[in-house]
Amino acid sequence: MTTRPPVSTLDQATATDSAPEGSGLRAGLKDRHLSMIAIGGVIGAGLFVGSGSGIAAAGPGILISYALVGALVVLVMRMLGEMAAANPTSGSFSAYADRALGRWAGFTIGWLYWFFWVVVLAVEATAGAKILTGWIPGVPQWGWALIVMVVLTATNLGSVGSYGEFEFWFAGIKVVAIAAFIVVGGLAVFGLLPGSDHPATGLSNLTGHGGFLPHGPGAILTGILMVVFSFMGSEIVTLAAGETENPRAAVTKATNSVIWRIAVFYLGSILVVVSLLRWDDPAILKDGSYVAALNSIGIPHAGQIMNAIVLTSVLSCLNSGLYTASRMAFSLGRRSDAPAPFARTTGRGVPRTAILASVVFGFVAVAFNYLWPDTVFQFLLNSSGAIALFVWLVICFSQLRMRRIIQRETPDKLVVRMWLYPYLTWATIAMITFVLCYMLTDTADGGGRDQVVLSTLVALGVVGVALLRDRLRRSRAHDAATPS
Repeated sequence: MTTRPPVSTLDQATATDSAPEGSGLRAGLKDRHLSMIAIGGVIGAGLFVGSGSGIAAAGPGILISYALVGALVVLVMRMLGEMAAANPTSGSFSAYADRALGRWAGFTIGWLYWFFWVVVLAVEATAGAKILTGWIPGVPQWGWALIVMVVLTATNLGSVGSYGEFEFWFAGIKVVAIAAFIVVGGLAVFGLLPGSDHPATGLSNLTGHGGFLPHGPGAILTGILMVVFSFMGSEIVTLAAGETENPRAAVTKATNSVIWRIAVFYLGSILVVVSLLRWDDPAILKDGSYVAALNSIGIPHAGQIMNAIVLTSVLSCLNSGLYTASRMAFSLGRRSDAPAPFARTTGRGVPRTAILASVVFGFVAVAFNYLWPDTVFQFLLNSSGAIALFVWLVICFSQLRMRRIIQRETPDKLVVRMWLYPYLTWATIAMITFVLCYMLTDTADGGGRDQVVLSTLVALGVVGVALLRDRLRRSRAHDAATPS
C-alpha cells in the first residue's frame, strides 16, 4: 500500500472574473446554496417514483427498510464528513482514497463515480423528456432531452454560482412540496384536513391488512434493495463545499444535519403514505405512492402536480449530476489521473473541458437509450448499478486509515469525528457487504445479480488500468534515475 503527500485543498482563486485561465475553482457558492444542495441531495426522483414498488413488496415494513438504509447513509456521511472537514477538496472521497489506500484506489473510484453520473445524466434526461412530451407533444422526446441537457450545460458553464442558484430553487421546490405533503397528509390521517372526506384512519393501516410485515421479515431485505439507490447523491455536498468561502464549516454543518434530513423527508413522507392508504391498495403501483395518497384525500390534479415535482427532481439531479461529474473529472485531472485539460478552468473558475467531456458522454448515453435501450443502454445501467455501494465501501476503508493520518499530521482539524471509531466503521463495511451479497440473490433480468457482476467487472477493468499506469510510471521514473 502506497501513500502520497497530503491532498491539497481546493485552489480557490480570489481574483476577479478576469483572472487568467487555469486559476482554479472559485468559492462561488453561498451558504444558502450549500444548505439546499445538502437537502436536495437526499431527495431524488427515486423517492417519488420508486417508493410504490417498495411499499408493495414490503408493506408498512418498508419503513424499516428506509430506516436501515438511512442509518447506513448517516454513518457513511459521518465518515466522509470527518475527512472532508479536515481537508475539503474537489475530489472528495476519490482524493481521500488516493491518499489513504493508494493511487490505484483514487483513480478507480474517481472514474467509476464519474461513469455512474454520466449514465445518470442519460436516465434523468430521458425521464424529464417523457414528462415534457406529455405536456407539449409537439416536440419529440429526443428534442426535449436535448433541450434539457443544453440548458443545464449552459448553466454549469456560466459559473459555480449559476449551478448553485439553479439548485437552490430546484431543491427548494422539492423541500416545500414534501413538507406540504407531510403536513396535509398528516392532517388527513387524523381526520383534521378541512374539505377532505378521507376517514380518520390514524395509524391503523400500519398494522391492519396482514400486519406490519405482511410478507414476513425477509421482505425488509427486498425493500432495502429497492430503496438503497434512491439515497445516492448525499455525498455531493462534500464536493460542493470546497467551492464555498468556509468549506470546513460548511461540511461540518451539512454532515451533522443529514440525520434529520433523512428522518423528515424519507421516513416522514413514507409514514404518511402507508398511514393514509392500505399497503396493498392497487393505486400505489398504478398511480405511484404519492399520487395515490394525494388522490385519496381529494387533492385535484394530483397526477399533474406530482409530475411537476418529479420534473423538478429530475432537473435537480441532472444539474447536480453534471456538476458532480465535472468536479470529479477536474480532480482527476489535477492528480494527473485524467487528461491535463480537465484540470484547467476558465477565468470564472469553471472547469469547462471537464464539463463538456461529461456532457458529450452524457449525450452519447442518451443516444444509446433511444437507439439500443434493451442492449447497450441496459448494459450501461447494470454496469453502473452497484457503483454507489462501491463508493460507500471505499469511503469506509479510506476513513479507517485517514483517521490515523489526520491524528498524526493535523489533529486540530479533526473537528468532525466518526462515532465509536473503528467499530462502527467496520460494522458499516459489514452492512454494505451484506447488501452486495444479498443483491446476488436477485436473479431477475437486470436485477441485483446483473448489477453486482457487471459493476464488479467494470471496476476490475478500471483497477487493472490503474495498476498498469502505476507500473509504467514507476518504470519511467526508474529509467530516468538510472545513469545511461
